[in-house]
Amino acid sequence: MNDNAYQILLTHLANCDNNHDIELALNALLTTKEQHDIANRIRIFDLLAQGVTHREISEQLGVGIATVSRGAKAMQAHDVSALLATHQKINP
Repeated sequence: MNDNAYQILLTHLANCDNNHDIELALNALLTTKEQHDIANRIRIFDLLAQGVTHREISEQLGVGIATVSRGAKAMQAHDVSALLATHQKINP
């Protein structure tokens, strides 16, 4: 992966003035499936934070246990608290 290109993307997104501009960039970069997968990863984080079991999350979101487990590992490896706070503010 070209780290410089990724840094340029991060800078571009940080400089966007509104959600519409961010959405335009992400729509150009991500397929509908990729966008859905990212949204599911955020939902997985939220449900894990609520104490929902891996099996229940798998059934609720229609994803495999392995997908939930990868989300749990990512959540342990990275601080997603700010992302969860935003998610919970928008989806109380």
